[in-house]
Amino acid sequence: MSTEYGKVAGIDVHKKWLYVVVDGQRRRTGTTPTELRDVRAWFSELAVQSVVMESTAQYWRPVWAALEGHFGLFLAQAQSNRARSGRKTDFADAERLIRRLIAGELVLSFVPEPRQQEWRMLTRARVEYTREINHIRNQIEALLEASGIKISGYLSDLLGVSGRRMLEALAGGETDRVRLSALADARVRASCEELQAALDGHMTVCQRVLLNQQLSRVKLLEQYIDALSGMLQQCLESHRDAVARLCQIPGIAVCAAEQIIAEIGPEAKAFSSDRKLASWVGICPGREESAGKSRSNACPHGNRPMRRILAQAAWAAVRTKDSFFQHLFKRLVPRLGVQKAVWAVAHRMLRIVWIVLHRGVYYKELGPLALQPASQQRRIRHMIRELASYGFQIAAPQPA
Repeated sequence: MSTEYGKVAGIDVHKKWLYVVVDGQRRRTGTTPTELRDVRAWFSELAVQSVVMESTAQYWRPVWAALEGHFGLFLAQAQSNRARSGRKTDFADAERLIRRLIAGELVLSFVPEPRQQEWRMLTRARVEYTREINHIRNQIEALLEASGIKISGYLSDLLGVSGRRMLEALAGGETDRVRLSALADARVRASCEELQAALDGHMTVCQRVLLNQQLSRVKLLEQYIDALSGMLQQCLESHRDAVARLCQIPGIAVCAAEQIIAEIGPEAKAFSSDRKLASWVGICPGREESAGKSRSNACPHGNRPMRRILAQAAWAAVRTKDSFFQHLFKRLVPRLGVQKAVWAVAHRMLRIVWIVLHRGVYYKELGPLALQPASQQRRIRHMIRELASYGFQIAAPQPA
């Protein structure tokens, strides 16, 4: 079928089979690398220019990789290609993909270039390992509670320096409370007597074995995280400036900056405006209207990793003293409440992230001055000039 996309092929993707339609011709083929190369050769013979497929689980990825660079590729969200109940077949799904692509009715997914996909794999794996460590930390705390040891109430981090030394000693069979409490760092906000009382428990042999295994798992995961962080630094070496510019934004550290670049790219080229990026992430108000009435303004479902990163960064930003985000948060809380105010701060942060990456500029902290209306700022400048005409030397407010 010839359109503004050229000749379009539709593929209904499954784990073992592909159902392909081109110009009314139908073909069912497998998904092995050899069969995917045959599909690519067939498309070339038919002068196919564009290929559209559904994002079915992870099964679309090898198909995309085999066709990338040879044809224009479009990945449709499966929900936007749903058929009527009782009217669904595999080849009909492929034909419907072509029709709805031409009509502009498909919701298309953003698929980054292969290099950026590798960055995503590294950052997301690092997040999963961190979550697993947190899960193990909870298991260790449950194990200590079962044995009557209450040191988690006196340590800010059970797997910190002090906690790690005491846990390793407990796993090694140490039972003397005095020697165990002496392993705590001097900065621990607890007296020796309090720590000794918290360590007045008894671990069975089984509990010690489990504790030792859990500590070994934590060490292994930490090694994995360090290795992934090293690989990310090498991969993003040419984008160190973008990482540094993002880190100037309050609440964004190096780890978060690397994740942001992995998700949207070092220049956010795929998004022509900050509003489109906010819509893709799903951090802006939605709209569900019928009969002139809005039924819901809930945020759309967007990119989950970016939503998580922005939520964490927003909480850190509102705690940054005298930052623009802290003052914005305080102004919004009375009207929106804490949770919605933090979400609004995250939305503003994302729009600033787009400006910093897309335009290649540096973030400049203005503090509360950025919240002043333009008319108020003009009034201040006018008053300063007027006082200067009478001989007074007044300095203009400077950014924090």
